Formats: sequence, structure tokens, C-alpha cells
Amino acid sequence: MSADRYSPQPTEAAPWQAPRAARPLHAVVAVPGSKSLTNRELVLAALADAPSTIHAPLHSDDSVRMIRALASLGVMVEPIAGTGAFGDDLRVTPPERIPGGGTVDCGQAGTVMRFVTPLAGFATGDVTVTAHASALHRPMGEMIRALREVGVDIDDSGTWALPFLVRGRGHVRGGEVTIDASASSQFVSGLLLSAARFDVGMQLIHQGSRLPSVPHIDMTVEALSHRGVHVERPAPGQWIVPPGPIRAKDVAIEPDLSNAAPFLAAALVTGGQVAVLGWPAHSTQPGAQLPELLSAFGARCVRRHGMLTVTGGNRISAVDLDLSAVGELTPTLVGLALFADGPSTFTGIGHIRGHETDRIAALVGDIRAIGGEAEELPDGIRVIPRALTGGLWRAHHDHRMATTGALVGLGVPDVHVDDIGTTAKTMPEFPELWRRMLDGEDASA
Repeated sequence: MSADRYSPQPTEAAPWQAPRAARPLHAVVAVPGSKSLTNRELVLAALADAPSTIHAPLHSDDSVRMIRALASLGVMVEPIAGTGAFGDDLRVTPPERIPGGGTVDCGQAGTVMRFVTPLAGFATGDVTVTAHASALHRPMGEMIRALREVGVDIDDSGTWALPFLVRGRGHVRGGEVTIDASASSQFVSGLLLSAARFDVGMQLIHQGSRLPSVPHIDMTVEALSHRGVHVERPAPGQWIVPPGPIRAKDVAIEPDLSNAAPFLAAALVTGGQVAVLGWPAHSTQPGAQLPELLSAFGARCVRRHGMLTVTGGNRISAVDLDLSAVGELTPTLVGLALFADGPSTFTGIGHIRGHETDRIAALVGDIRAIGGEAEELPDGIRVIPRALTGGLWRAHHDHRMATTGALVGLGVPDVHVDDIGTTAKTMPEFPELWRRMLDGEDASA
């Protein structure tokens, strides 16, 4: 069965009124699989030496984009019956050779544009790489430059941006390459995922002012290790990948811990208790740091029997946090800070200006639109709690901005999210899961 079986969920045209919590929450929640792990495993399965099965993958706009992108390169992705609550498992069969002539449409998915472009270099002809108009601004210049260093022929008409043409030659030379990944750790992960298939492997050196979202790079290295690719790290910001096969493997995807963030933060906003099922004992996901982060706000966090339970109290503490390793959690934590007992500061997140939207500017704008006070910092945001009046919360085509609007609406009347449908990017079930949480449903029952 082709990838056309999967189709992105349509967004809602009318603003969505965020429900206000009438009482402290008490709920047990299950969330779908990790987008980051799903898309990494899809790419590795596409490059593997035999078919692989991915159990409990995420089914969302971003994973649909990845499936379709791989299908355009000759990869067969077939749904098979699974036992998870959120859809089919996936059977991935790599092609003997990647054909030319296809078009990779990345939509709004950064993982697709950064992870699949290196695969286009293995094609036997030209491959066009493009994206949705709202995502053409996302940084790609460093990826283009690095791929040219390892022998990939890319014609970008001098723009250093999407769309561009990859002139595939059936193989990629590889070798030593330097990159400034300050704008996105996905540059590093995208190169590492394909490097074992380069003719001579790759030595990758990061040269830049910072390296954001290091847990995502650790996730990539761990996924490669599980498939028999040993990545050496001789020094911070350096990786060596020897040439060799990528093993086929059946893998199970963890729940998306970052997508669990607004549900867990809801316990603090309402002074209640929310538990998330399937919380792993060890994970490279940035969301694995949520217990420590939410504890800083005054939450009680307990992991027991594979479940993380967060309990809020009578107050939410102000914080001063460096989120450089977990930038994707910023919108949720900023939303939580609106209810704190004093001003909060979040730094180390300049790179999130290049995500689906400029998240720092978008957060400041939305906070001010509902009567709050916040200011942009060169590398972060400062939040000053005020009495909030409600109003329109703009998602800016950004799933995490949309879920933050829902979180804020728990404690503020008349908050309307202009496009809750944008949550389909990573969690199509969000509105329904949010309703179940408010109703106090137990997902473990």
C-alpha cells in the first residue's frame, strides 16, 4: 500500500475556544509516539540493508510528509496491523537504488528537509526538494554547504534556501566536513543519519557559537548504534562515522515526551494532578527533562510503574532557566510562567526564532494580546505575570504555539486559539485528548 493512504489532517477554519478548568485536574493521559524518533527511524529504515518494522509510530502531518518524501525516492512504507492505541505499525522496504526524477515536498517539516536531502544525493538522477511557502524561510544554507563538501551536487540558484535541485549520482563521496549548526541541531542529525552510506564515511566538525538541542543529536547517535553504526565522538562537537551497512531492525517508538508537556503543565495551572502513561526510564528525548523543569516551578514529579505523575500546588514558582538543550519546550514553559508568583526568564533559545515561526516574537505578541507582559531578549524571553483578559491566541502555523494557547486557556477565560488544527503537525488527536483530560478520564482503564 502506498503512502497516499495517509493524509494530513485538515486545520480548523474557526477559532477554537480553549476550555477553562472548573476544578483541579485529575487525569491519566496517553500521548502518541515521538515525532523525532519516528522520522529518524523511517530514514534509517529507508537506508537499511533489509526491510524494517516500526512499532507504535506517530501518525501526523510531519510523519506523513516523511513517508511521502521517502516514497518519492522509491522507499515502500506499508501500514500493518499494530496493537497501539494510535494507529498502524509501519513496514519499511528500502529500494535497491534510489531513482531520480522525484520531488520531495517537505511541507512544514524541518526533519524532512534536513534528513531527506542527503538521501537525494544517492539518487540516480535529479531530485527536486521544496516545501510549503510558510517554511521556505527555515535555515538550509549550512546543510547545502556541508553536502557540497561531501560531494553532493546541489543547484539552489544562489539562494542558499529551498527550493533546490539535487543532481544525484548514485553515491555520495563523504569525507571531512565542518558545519555551523548554531541554527539547528537537525543539520548534524541529518548528516549523521546518512553518513555510514557515504563512500568513505564522514568526519563532522561543528564550528559555531553554540550547539542547540544536544539531546536530539544524542537521540540520532543512539538510533544509529541500535542499527550497528558506531559513531565516534573524539571531542565535543565532533563525530566520526565509518562507512558500512545500516542494519534492518524492528523498533518500538516511545511516546512523544515533548508533546506530553502541556498535559503535565496543566496540573500546575489547575493545582491538580496529571499522569502520562509509558514514561521511559531512559530517553534521549528533550522532554525527558520535564520532571526537573516542572519541579523548578514547584511541581511534585514522581515516576512509578512506567508512569510520570505531576502534581501542582497552591502556587507556581518563578524560574530562571537556560533552555538551550530543550528549546522545543519553551512555549509550554513560557505559558506556565504566566501564572507564576514573579517574573521568569528563559535563555539559550535564540535558535527557536527559526522554527515553524519566530517563537520568541510570537510568544511575546500572543501574551500581550491577552493582557500580559513579556519582552524579547537577545537569546530568550522574559515573562512578567499580570492579570490576563483573554483574547485571540495566534498559532502562527506552529503546533507548539497552539497547544500553549490551550494551556493558557485553562486559567484564563475567553482564550481563543485561531488554528487548533495546526496541532495535526505532530498530534492530530490533541483537541480530543485535551477534552478527555479535562473530563478526568483515565487512559489506563
